[in-house]
Amino acid sequence: MATRLDLYNIFCQVAKSKSFSKAAKELFMTQPAVSQAVMNLENDLGIRLFTRSPKGVTLTNDGKLIFEHVNPAINLIRVGESKLLETRSLTIGEMKVGVGDTISRYFLLPYLAQFHDQYPNISLKIINRTTPEICAMLKSGEADIALCNLPIKDSALETTKCIDVHDIFVCSDKYEDVYSSPRSLEEIAQLPLIILERKSNSRQYVERHLISKGIRITAEIELGSHDLLLEFARFNFGVACVVEEFSQDYLRKGSLHKVDLIEEIPARSIGFCFLKGVPLSSAAQKLIEIVNSKEALNK
Repeated sequence: MATRLDLYNIFCQVAKSKSFSKAAKELFMTQPAVSQAVMNLENDLGIRLFTRSPKGVTLTNDGKLIFEHVNPAINLIRVGESKLLETRSLTIGEMKVGVGDTISRYFLLPYLAQFHDQYPNISLKIINRTTPEICAMLKSGEADIALCNLPIKDSALETTKCIDVHDIFVCSDKYEDVYSSPRSLEEIAQLPLIILERKSNSRQYVERHLISKGIRITAEIELGSHDLLLEFARFNFGVACVVEEFSQDYLRKGSLHKVDLIEEIPARSIGFCFLKGVPLSSAAQKLIEIVNSKEALNK
Protein backbone atom coordinates (compact mmCIF):
# COMPACT_ATOMS: atom_id res chain seq x y z
CA MET A 1 0.00 0.00 0.00
CA ALA A 2 2.86 2.38 0.84
CA THR A 3 4.38 1.74 -2.58
CA ARG A 4 1.09 2.41 -4.31
CA LEU A 5 0.69 5.64 -2.32
CA ASP A 6 3.96 6.87 -3.85
CA LEU A 7 2.65 5.91 -7.27
CA TYR A 8 -0.61 7.78 -6.66
CA ASN A 9 1.35 10.86 -5.64
CA ILE A 10 3.28 10.76 -8.93
CA PHE A 11 0.07 10.09 -10.86
CA CYS A 12 -1.64 13.15 -9.33
CA GLN A 13 1.30 15.39 -10.16
CA VAL A 14 1.31 14.22 -13.79
CA ALA A 15 -2.45 14.80 -13.99
CA LYS A 16 -2.09 18.36 -12.66
CA SER A 17 0.98 19.16 -14.77
CA LYS A 18 -0.42 17.47 -17.91
CA SER A 19 3.16 16.54 -18.68
CA PHE A 20 5.61 13.86 -17.58
CA SER A 21 8.56 16.24 -17.86
CA LYS A 22 6.91 19.01 -15.83
CA ALA A 23 5.81 16.51 -13.19
CA ALA A 24 9.37 15.16 -13.00
CA LYS A 25 10.68 18.68 -12.27
CA GLU A 26 8.07 19.22 -9.54
CA LEU A 27 8.89 15.87 -7.96
CA PHE A 28 12.69 16.17 -8.39
CA MET A 29 12.70 12.92 -10.37
CA THR A 30 13.83 11.91 -13.82
CA GLN A 31 11.23 11.76 -16.56
CA PRO A 32 11.83 8.01 -17.20
CA ALA A 33 11.25 7.33 -13.49
CA VAL A 34 7.95 9.21 -13.60
CA SER A 35 6.87 7.37 -16.76
CA GLN A 36 7.78 4.03 -15.21
CA ALA A 37 5.84 4.84 -12.02
CA VAL A 38 2.70 5.66 -13.99
CA MET A 39 3.12 2.51 -16.05
CA ASN A 40 3.47 0.43 -12.86
CA LEU A 41 0.28 1.97 -11.47
CA GLU A 42 -1.57 1.28 -14.72
CA ASN A 43 -0.41 -2.34 -14.58
CA ASP A 44 -1.47 -2.68 -10.94
CA LEU A 45 -4.93 -1.27 -11.64
CA GLY A 46 -5.36 -2.90 -15.02
CA ILE A 47 -6.47 0.32 -16.67
CA ARG A 48 -5.04 3.10 -18.83
CA LEU A 49 -4.75 6.37 -16.90
CA PHE A 50 -3.48 8.79 -19.55
CA THR A 51 -3.82 9.46 -23.24
CA ARG A 52 -0.39 10.45 -24.50
CA SER A 53 0.26 12.88 -27.35
CA PRO A 54 3.16 15.10 -28.52
CA LYS A 55 1.53 18.02 -26.68
CA GLY A 56 1.41 16.21 -23.35
CA VAL A 57 -0.99 13.90 -21.54
CA THR A 58 -4.68 13.98 -20.65
CA LEU A 59 -6.61 11.80 -18.26
CA THR A 60 -8.72 8.97 -19.63
CA ASN A 61 -12.22 8.52 -18.22
CA ASP A 62 -10.84 5.90 -15.80
CA GLY A 63 -8.00 8.28 -14.95
CA LYS A 64 -10.46 11.09 -14.18
CA LEU A 65 -12.41 8.80 -11.85
CA ILE A 66 -9.28 7.78 -9.95
CA PHE A 67 -8.00 11.38 -9.79
CA GLU A 68 -11.27 12.70 -8.32
CA HIS A 69 -10.87 10.32 -5.37
CA VAL A 70 -7.11 10.14 -4.94
CA ASN A 71 -6.18 13.83 -5.25
CA PRO A 72 -8.23 14.95 -2.20
CA ALA A 73 -6.66 12.13 -0.18
CA ILE A 74 -3.15 13.18 -1.23
CA ASN A 75 -3.96 16.79 -0.31
CA LEU A 76 -5.19 15.73 3.12
CA ILE A 77 -2.00 13.76 3.71
CA ARG A 78 0.03 16.85 2.84
CA VAL A 79 -2.10 18.91 5.21
CA GLY A 80 -1.40 16.40 7.96
CA GLU A 81 2.32 16.48 7.30
CA SER A 82 2.40 20.29 7.33
CA LYS A 83 0.54 20.37 10.65
CA LEU A 84 3.23 18.16 12.17
CA LEU A 85 5.69 20.99 11.51
CA GLU A 86 3.80 23.36 13.77
CA THR A 87 4.83 23.82 17.36
CA ARG A 88 2.60 24.63 20.33
CA SER A 89 4.00 28.13 20.29
CA LEU A 90 2.87 28.57 16.65
CA THR A 91 6.31 29.65 15.52
CA ILE A 92 6.03 27.98 12.13
CA GLY A 93 3.29 26.80 9.81
CA GLU A 94 0.63 27.81 7.33
CA MET A 95 -3.10 28.34 7.64
CA LYS A 96 -5.40 28.29 4.62
CA VAL A 97 -8.64 30.13 5.35
CA GLY A 98 -11.60 29.98 3.00
CA VAL A 99 -13.91 32.98 3.21
CA GLY A 100 -16.20 35.04 0.99
CA ASP A 101 -15.30 38.60 0.02
CA THR A 102 -18.07 40.22 2.08
CA ILE A 103 -17.46 38.27 5.29
CA SER A 104 -13.73 38.80 4.87
CA ARG A 105 -14.02 42.58 4.54
CA TYR A 106 -16.77 43.32 7.04
CA PHE A 107 -16.11 40.70 9.72
CA LEU A 108 -12.97 38.57 9.56
CA LEU A 109 -10.29 41.10 8.62
CA PRO A 110 -9.69 42.67 12.07
CA TYR A 111 -9.42 39.21 13.65
CA LEU A 112 -6.94 38.12 11.00
CA ALA A 113 -4.93 41.27 11.74
CA GLN A 114 -4.83 40.38 15.45
CA PHE A 115 -3.83 36.80 14.64
CA HIS A 116 -1.06 38.04 12.34
CA ASP A 117 0.24 40.41 15.02
CA GLN A 118 0.41 37.61 17.57
CA TYR A 119 1.76 34.90 15.25
CA PRO A 120 3.68 36.65 12.44
CA ASN A 121 5.51 33.46 11.42
CA ILE A 122 2.32 31.65 10.52
CA SER A 123 1.80 32.08 6.79
CA LEU A 124 -1.78 33.05 5.98
CA LYS A 125 -3.35 31.97 2.70
CA ILE A 126 -6.77 33.58 2.26
CA ILE A 127 -8.96 31.87 -0.32
CA ASN A 128 -11.90 33.98 -1.49
CA ARG A 129 -14.69 31.80 -2.89
CA THR A 130 -18.43 31.24 -2.54
CA THR A 131 -19.65 29.09 0.35
CA PRO A 132 -20.26 25.98 -1.82
CA GLU A 133 -16.80 26.31 -3.39
CA ILE A 134 -15.17 26.72 0.03
CA CYS A 135 -16.96 23.62 1.37
CA ALA A 136 -15.63 21.60 -1.56
CA MET A 137 -12.11 22.89 -0.85
CA LEU A 138 -12.39 21.89 2.81
CA LYS A 139 -13.30 18.35 1.81
CA SER A 140 -10.43 18.13 -0.67
CA GLY A 141 -7.88 19.44 1.85
CA GLU A 142 -7.25 22.67 -0.06
CA ALA A 143 -8.46 24.77 2.91
CA ASP A 144 -7.92 24.20 6.64
CA ILE A 145 -10.88 26.17 7.91
CA ALA A 146 -13.57 28.41 6.49
CA LEU A 147 -15.84 31.22 7.61
CA CYS A 148 -19.16 30.87 5.83
CA ASN A 149 -22.81 31.76 5.70
CA LEU A 150 -24.75 29.18 7.70
CA PRO A 151 -26.55 26.83 7.69
CA ILE A 152 -24.46 24.28 5.81
CA LYS A 153 -26.00 20.86 5.35
CA ASP A 154 -23.11 18.51 4.69
CA SER A 155 -22.47 15.45 6.84
CA ALA A 156 -18.72 15.69 6.19
CA LEU A 157 -18.45 19.15 7.77
CA GLU A 158 -18.84 20.66 11.23
CA THR A 159 -19.79 24.25 11.97
CA THR A 160 -19.59 26.60 14.92
CA LYS A 161 -21.56 29.86 15.00
CA CYS A 162 -19.85 33.24 15.45
CA ILE A 163 -22.52 35.91 14.94
CA ASP A 164 -26.10 36.41 13.81
CA VAL A 165 -26.77 38.64 10.82
CA HIS A 166 -29.97 40.11 9.42
CA ASP A 167 -31.11 40.35 5.82
CA ILE A 168 -32.83 43.66 5.09
CA PHE A 169 -33.96 45.74 2.13
CA VAL A 170 -32.48 49.18 1.45
CA CYS A 171 -33.06 51.92 -1.07
CA SER A 172 -32.10 55.50 -1.91
CA ASP A 173 -34.00 58.77 -1.41
CA LYS A 174 -35.71 58.15 -4.76
CA TYR A 175 -37.79 55.44 -3.10
CA GLU A 176 -39.00 57.53 -0.15
CA ASP A 177 -42.53 56.25 -0.66
CA VAL A 178 -41.17 52.72 -0.08
CA TYR A 179 -39.19 53.28 3.13
CA SER A 180 -41.54 55.87 4.65
CA SER A 181 -43.75 53.17 6.19
CA PRO A 182 -43.44 49.45 6.99
CA ARG A 183 -43.93 47.11 4.06
CA SER A 184 -45.09 43.52 3.75
CA LEU A 185 -42.96 40.90 2.03
CA GLU A 186 -45.63 40.70 -0.67
CA GLU A 187 -45.13 44.41 -1.38
CA ILE A 188 -41.34 44.00 -1.42
CA ALA A 189 -41.67 41.24 -4.04
CA GLN A 190 -43.33 43.71 -6.42
CA LEU A 191 -40.45 46.20 -6.30
CA PRO A 192 -37.44 46.37 -8.69
CA LEU A 193 -35.13 44.16 -6.66
CA ILE A 194 -31.32 44.07 -6.66
CA ILE A 195 -30.14 40.75 -5.24
CA LEU A 196 -27.16 38.43 -5.24
CA GLU A 197 -26.66 35.69 -7.82
CA ARG A 198 -28.53 32.42 -7.33
CA LYS A 199 -25.45 30.48 -6.21
CA SER A 200 -25.14 32.70 -3.13
CA ASN A 201 -26.12 31.10 0.21
CA SER A 202 -27.45 34.50 1.33
CA ARG A 203 -29.89 34.73 -1.56
CA GLN A 204 -30.95 31.11 -1.16
CA TYR A 205 -31.72 31.71 2.52
CA VAL A 206 -33.92 34.73 1.77
CA GLU A 207 -35.67 32.98 -1.11
CA ARG A 208 -36.40 29.89 1.00
CA HIS A 209 -37.99 32.06 3.66
CA LEU A 210 -40.13 33.92 1.14
CA ILE A 211 -41.18 30.72 -0.60
CA SER A 212 -42.28 29.34 2.80
CA LYS A 213 -44.66 32.31 2.88
CA GLY A 214 -45.88 31.61 -0.64
CA ILE A 215 -43.89 34.53 -2.10
CA ARG A 216 -41.57 34.34 -5.09
CA ILE A 217 -39.23 37.16 -6.08
CA THR A 218 -37.74 38.12 -9.42
CA ALA A 219 -34.47 40.01 -9.67
CA GLU A 220 -34.37 43.23 -11.62
CA ILE A 221 -30.57 43.06 -11.30
CA GLU A 222 -28.38 40.18 -10.09
CA LEU A 223 -24.90 40.97 -8.79
CA GLY A 224 -21.90 39.05 -7.52
CA SER A 225 -20.96 41.09 -4.44
CA HIS A 226 -22.51 42.79 -1.45
CA ASP A 227 -20.67 46.04 -2.15
CA LEU A 228 -22.20 46.20 -5.62
CA LEU A 229 -25.68 45.70 -4.16
CA LEU A 230 -25.16 48.78 -1.99
CA GLU A 231 -23.75 50.87 -4.82
CA PHE A 232 -26.48 49.97 -7.31
CA ALA A 233 -29.10 50.84 -4.70
CA ARG A 234 -27.32 54.13 -3.98
CA PHE A 235 -27.50 54.97 -7.67
CA ASN A 236 -31.27 54.43 -7.73
CA PHE A 237 -31.42 51.16 -9.66
CA GLY A 238 -33.90 49.63 -7.21
CA VAL A 239 -34.30 48.10 -3.76
CA ALA A 240 -31.41 45.90 -2.63
CA CYS A 241 -31.42 42.91 -0.30
CA VAL A 242 -28.31 43.27 1.89
CA VAL A 243 -26.91 42.28 5.28
CA GLU A 244 -27.71 44.96 7.84
CA GLU A 245 -24.53 44.47 9.85
CA PHE A 246 -22.40 44.95 6.72
CA SER A 247 -24.26 48.06 5.50
CA GLN A 248 -23.85 50.37 8.47
CA ASP A 249 -21.71 53.00 6.73
CA TYR A 250 -24.38 53.59 4.10
CA LEU A 251 -27.19 53.63 6.65
CA ARG A 252 -25.40 55.98 9.09
CA LYS A 253 -24.54 58.45 6.33
CA GLY A 254 -28.06 58.37 4.95
CA SER A 255 -26.87 57.21 1.53
CA LEU A 256 -29.38 54.38 1.86
CA HIS A 257 -32.44 53.81 3.99
CA LYS A 258 -33.68 50.59 5.58
CA VAL A 259 -37.15 49.48 4.56
CA ASP A 260 -38.96 48.43 7.72
CA LEU A 261 -40.82 45.15 7.25
CA ILE A 262 -44.11 44.20 8.85
CA GLU A 263 -42.60 40.75 9.30
CA GLU A 264 -38.80 40.65 9.60
CA ILE A 265 -36.75 37.96 7.90
CA PRO A 266 -35.39 35.65 10.65
CA ALA A 267 -31.74 36.11 11.55
CA ARG A 268 -29.20 33.70 10.15
CA SER A 269 -25.64 32.99 11.21
CA ILE A 270 -22.05 33.27 10.10
CA GLY A 271 -19.64 30.74 11.49
CA PHE A 272 -16.56 28.61 11.10
CA CYS A 273 -16.71 25.42 9.09
CA PHE A 274 -14.20 22.57 9.09
CA LEU A 275 -13.81 18.93 8.18
CA LYS A 276 -15.48 16.54 10.60
CA GLY A 277 -13.18 14.02 12.24
CA VAL A 278 -9.99 15.85 11.27
CA PRO A 279 -8.31 17.72 14.17
CA LEU A 280 -7.91 21.43 13.58
CA SER A 281 -4.42 22.83 13.38
CA SER A 282 -3.13 24.89 16.30
CA ALA A 283 -3.37 27.99 14.12
CA ALA A 284 -7.01 27.36 13.18
CA GLN A 285 -7.93 26.71 16.82
CA LYS A 286 -6.25 29.97 17.83
CA LEU A 287 -8.13 31.96 15.15
CA ILE A 288 -11.44 30.57 16.42
CA GLU A 289 -10.46 31.54 19.97
CA ILE A 290 -9.60 35.10 18.90
CA VAL A 291 -12.91 35.55 17.09
CA ASN A 292 -15.02 34.00 19.83
CA SER A 293 -13.33 35.93 22.64
CA LYS A 294 -13.84 39.27 20.90
CA GLU A 295 -17.41 38.45 19.97
CA ALA A 296 -18.15 37.54 23.58
CA LEU A 297 -16.89 40.98 24.65
CA ASN A 298 -19.04 42.67 22.01
CA LYS A 299 -22.24 41.04 23.27
